[in-house]
Amino acid sequence: MTAFPAQIKIPAVYYRGGTSKGVFFKRSDLPAAAQEAGEARDKILLRVLGSPDPYGKQIDGLGNASSSTSKAVILDKSTRPDHDVDYLFGQVSIDKPFVDWSGNCGNLTAAVGAFAISNGLIDAEKIPANGICTVRIWQKNISKTIVAHVPVSNGEVQETGDFELDGVTFPAAEVQIEFLDPADGEGDMFPTGNLVDELEVPGIGRLKATLINSGIPTIFVNAKDIGYTGTELQDDVNNDAAALEKLETIRAHGALKMGLINDLSEAATRQHTPKIAWVSVPKDYVSSSGKAVRAADIDVLVRAMSMGKLHHAMMGTASVAIATAAAIPGTLVNLAAGGGERNEVRFGHPSGTLRVGAAAEQVGGKWTATKAVMSRSARVIMEGWVRVPGDCF
Repeated sequence: MTAFPAQIKIPAVYYRGGTSKGVFFKRSDLPAAAQEAGEARDKILLRVLGSPDPYGKQIDGLGNASSSTSKAVILDKSTRPDHDVDYLFGQVSIDKPFVDWSGNCGNLTAAVGAFAISNGLIDAEKIPANGICTVRIWQKNISKTIVAHVPVSNGEVQETGDFELDGVTFPAAEVQIEFLDPADGEGDMFPTGNLVDELEVPGIGRLKATLINSGIPTIFVNAKDIGYTGTELQDDVNNDAAALEKLETIRAHGALKMGLINDLSEAATRQHTPKIAWVSVPKDYVSSSGKAVRAADIDVLVRAMSMGKLHHAMMGTASVAIATAAAIPGTLVNLAAGGGERNEVRFGHPSGTLRVGAAAEQVGGKWTATKAVMSRSARVIMEGWVRVPGDCF
């Protein structure tokens, strides 16, 4: 009889954070080979989520067959001064054998502070018996500071509440997230130096685009320029193979113009960043839950792609990009929102609406983002151990 290796158990917590779900680990709980970046870590995370799965279902893992739910987080006590926790995010491909470490997940950020408090990563004297625990997070993927304001009741994270977030069915406790100096990377927030560029895309033509590094590198185009209205829901886009190919082609050319890749072929292995999104002036529409969204209640319409599919709501990091771009007169987002100066924006997405605050200023002729603020929520779904075959890494 053939001997097969036993499964191993790894302590883990399965969280819903914002409109995403992910598997959270303490770095010290991972097998020794996976405590540092490399092949072993990637293979374990792929196996945990059930990837790569040519069926696209992730049946043999904790992934739920969407970019919003194929995510992993590794947390550790921070080694940086004035920070509490180091946060590393991996976007796990569903059907390919790779983990993309190129960006942050803003939605799961909502759960980082809660995990840190509940799992001994925050000094006890910093946690109030009742009130708000402020957790300073070092986002390792993009080397940025994020501050989470986590409600605490009787010394424990308060998860239940009446805060409603479009894209999440049930209410929960509100967690306010501050993204400080959210420009992604060390270069300019507008990598080309322009608020609006022209992208020359073979087979598609010339497109106006705002290319911004804030929250996450994002390519904004006008909805009407690519044949959309800005009111699309997932089925309008994700069942159209030609549309998906067109959007990926635009994304690849935008990535090249932003300097994120050196050759168009590299875009296929960098799916998490940049994002591509389209904007439009407000219109009435019906969200994916059947709720009517009125044009009068929003400033701008935005739809965004994530890992090759239209996102069911809006990525937290892309929300930062939207708010920052809206705050800067002359970008496509700002123009679609009516132009002028603003310090917050309420945008419509497939699941409803979201309000995000942002502050931007011009220094030495260059725009910089100083802060973006939004409210999310988070909840533990399950905790214990996740099991993977002992030879998977």
